[in-house]
Amino acid sequence: MNSNIGIFNLDEPLSGPAPRWKRKRDACFSTGEKSKTGSTPQKHANKAMANTSTSGKTPSSITPGIHSKSTIGKSKTPKTPSADRFIPNRDAMNMDVSHHKVMNSTNKDDGSHQNNNRVLYTQNVTSSSCKKSSRFIPSTPERVLDAPDLVDDYYLNLLDWSVNNHVAIALRNVLYIWNAGDGTIHQLMQMESTNDYISAVSWIKEGNYLAVGTSTNSVQIWDVGQSKCLRSMSGHSARIGALSWNEHILASGSGSGAIHCHDVRVANHHISTLSNHVQEVCGLKWSPNGKYLASGGNDNVVTIWQDNSMLHSLTDHQAAVKAVSWCPWHDNLLATGGGTADRCIKLWNASTGSCLNSIDTASQVCNILWSKEYRELISGHGYSQYQLTIWKYPSMVRVTDLYGHTDRVLYMTLSPDGSTVASAAADETLRFWKCFAVDKKEKVKKTKSVEYSKLAKVIR
Repeated sequence: MNSNIGIFNLDEPLSGPAPRWKRKRDACFSTGEKSKTGSTPQKHANKAMANTSTSGKTPSSITPGIHSKSTIGKSKTPKTPSADRFIPNRDAMNMDVSHHKVMNSTNKDDGSHQNNNRVLYTQNVTSSSCKKSSRFIPSTPERVLDAPDLVDDYYLNLLDWSVNNHVAIALRNVLYIWNAGDGTIHQLMQMESTNDYISAVSWIKEGNYLAVGTSTNSVQIWDVGQSKCLRSMSGHSARIGALSWNEHILASGSGSGAIHCHDVRVANHHISTLSNHVQEVCGLKWSPNGKYLASGGNDNVVTIWQDNSMLHSLTDHQAAVKAVSWCPWHDNLLATGGGTADRCIKLWNASTGSCLNSIDTASQVCNILWSKEYRELISGHGYSQYQLTIWKYPSMVRVTDLYGHTDRVLYMTLSPDGSTVASAAADETLRFWKCFAVDKKEKVKKTKSVEYSKLAKVIR
């Protein structure tokens, strides 16, 4: 009896595999611990087995049973959606707007923390070609004067500005000289008959003598300083509509289409007669070097003359050509403008007679002038807007339009300093536009640059 009782005494721990219920408990316990510690069920099972003595038999299972399969590391979507499940509908959302609102509300860096020296040496330098021009072109005239009885005739040339800053303007049969410096004005001459009128005026380059063409087919030379007529030259059979000086040689174009060249120094003034136009000559200009003479006529023809003979006869225009102007920095570059049926400004190579460019201005071209300072042209126009238009050379891109006249701009001239354009129109007003004003600072820079280049050439 006592021996049987000793058998059931648990003085020593039992040996052998742990019971199945214990292994299941340990497996469930290890599952809960993994969610906290990140350990795997296999590690807990191994640990439980290490705490017990093992027999020669292999445990039938060291992992949870098939009825409690582990779902660790897996995320399964339930077959039926539960209440806490939210699936966004992105089609109903405007993600671009939301992104803009979020990013726009972000505080932008003010750059106060940056190293200014580093910024100075690392920032991009804007190309000079991309910089906006600081030039300002006034849209209104600087001065407006009345010009009563100004003849409304496309074929005449009644306005010119001398190197002495005197403006000559003919108002029907009276010729006035306006001093642009002090604003004084005086009458130089008046035709004897009220039926006669002045048809053209042109200053000599030195500015002390003025040539005057008349409806009586004569050309007069006036000494403006003494208000004295020096001589009257005849020979034309029609009125004189255009005049142009080349030193002491004066060219005059008439209504008959003939062009006469006069040497004003000698008594027998007539040198030659140039004949190509079959209708009235309304545009006439010598080139800056005196090599070429360009004429435009009511026969739609532009003629380039050299040494008293015709060099080119250009017939591209479809209307009368009054606007004739030579480029001041290219002796062989000529600009011409056509009348209402043509409306084009054309650029010509006087040496070859080829047309370099043609621009449709959409209105009658009455005058063309060049700006040497800005490398631009300005043209005066007729119907329908009566504007002055500035063009950039050589692209012939329109820079701006100047409005103010209420009738066609028949006559234009440039101030001796090249900064101001005077325009006289059929609305009987004379307007002064300071559209080519020179920036003094830029002028100094250019002058220094030219002087340096000259010095460099001398040193070399």
